[in-house]
Amino acid sequence: MYSYLLPEFAIERKTERCIKCRVCERQCPVGGHKYDPDFDAMFSYEEVCVGCQRCAVFCPTGALCVQPHSSQYRLNYSWSREKLQDLKKQAETGGVILTGSGNDKPYKVYWDHLVLNASQVTNPSIDPLREPMELKTFLGKKPDSLEIDLNKEGFEIKSELNPNKMIELPVAFSAMSYGAISYQAFLSLAMAAKEIGTLFNTGEGGLPLEMREKYGGNAVVQCASGRFGVDSEYFNCASIVEIKIGQGAKPGIGGHLPGEKVSFNVARNRMIPEGTDALSPAPQHDIYSIEDLSMLIYALKEVTNYTKPISVKIAAVNHVAAIASGIVRAGADIIAIDGIRGGTGSAPKIIRDNIGIPLELALAAIDKRLRDEGIRNKCSVIAAGGFRCSGDVLKAIALGADAVYIGTSALVAMGCTLCQKCYTGKCSWGVCTQDPYLSKRLNPEIASVKLVNLLRSWEHEIKEMLGGMGINAIESIRGNRDHLRGVGLEGWELDVLGVKGAGE
Repeated sequence: MYSYLLPEFAIERKTERCIKCRVCERQCPVGGHKYDPDFDAMFSYEEVCVGCQRCAVFCPTGALCVQPHSSQYRLNYSWSREKLQDLKKQAETGGVILTGSGNDKPYKVYWDHLVLNASQVTNPSIDPLREPMELKTFLGKKPDSLEIDLNKEGFEIKSELNPNKMIELPVAFSAMSYGAISYQAFLSLAMAAKEIGTLFNTGEGGLPLEMREKYGGNAVVQCASGRFGVDSEYFNCASIVEIKIGQGAKPGIGGHLPGEKVSFNVARNRMIPEGTDALSPAPQHDIYSIEDLSMLIYALKEVTNYTKPISVKIAAVNHVAAIASGIVRAGADIIAIDGIRGGTGSAPKIIRDNIGIPLELALAAIDKRLRDEGIRNKCSVIAAGGFRCSGDVLKAIALGADAVYIGTSALVAMGCTLCQKCYTGKCSWGVCTQDPYLSKRLNPEIASVKLVNLLRSWEHEIKEMLGGMGINAIESIRGNRDHLRGVGLEGWELDVLGVKGAGE
């Protein structure tokens, strides 16, 4: 069937610069460039281009430029080019349109409408280069009070403490499974987490056996609906066990790892046949009530001998505050909340773009509900979904988060250009592929250094911002909305966020 789809991207080749070295042909995994010996010329095929920019970056003479295609349908605000293209794709294929990455629709990004406070005359600021700043964060249930016995040797804490995990800064790597991303990318996250003293989340694809001893102490392992790679050793090798209920990019539905990405090693790790689709059910079939969730939480606590915090991950949806309250009362030590801009390796586009609510509103609602009910310290809250910079991180903590997960930012640091074709398994940067020819393009030694550099720079920036606010410990700003002001927000938005407008 002839396709009537317009190309998404235009490839401009400066023939006077092109030396016909065929680098673009070798670098493009979708066949966007071909050398024709009959004409002794390079030809580009725009209809397959995904805009990953690999060819333009690696062209030794700068002969290539890839940009959005200028051809347009007649301008119509009700029927955008994207809507028309999607209709034509479905008419040609009869299938569900898939996508990767996070929601790219123009929903309001509330981080951009919140500003932080700063010290001036009466409250002196702190110089983080000369005075100590504390970013250490403890994840887990906190006691209501501490009974301390003073003695000649010092003191002894007599209260029974729940298991907590300490991380050096309130930023961890979010759930990205081996299978959705390459082994090289997965290893890079683990190496960086260990180096900097934070956590990486394995996602629902399991943790390779060879990584458990070295990197298990920095791992959050998931128990998801597919139960891939799950056994008692898997749970006990990690620092935190997370029950995955929902994901911000696709609330209410399960996961689908295409068979093309289920290589021999991925299949071994997930305990499924090689080359078969890895399908995760929409619900966890042993959880149909809050009581069922409580049973699984305590089953995992029993398996780990009550030595590890148990986390529950949910998507940001309507009534999320009430849901979070139930999760805390069910026995969870940590709640991970994933907003509408959270990323994914594969999701139906219609789900990603239309279901869920912004993280900022969900986070503020959860923190307020737990405080009102007097149970805020019975759990830690980890926020996820679209964190782009250290400013977003600090604003999230001021809204009530203990820590944040970053995913897309980490992938970008490793080389991702957000072409949103993760589900094809043909990632030209070696990040979201199991093709050995493509995945070897990502060097874990180099990628992990980039990730460490990213988190180190965010650490410095957070300290600078805290110092400017006259605060020397990250704990002091958690849920402290007095240090936030809203700009360009409606009254109802300020009410949900629990912040005042700028100037008040």
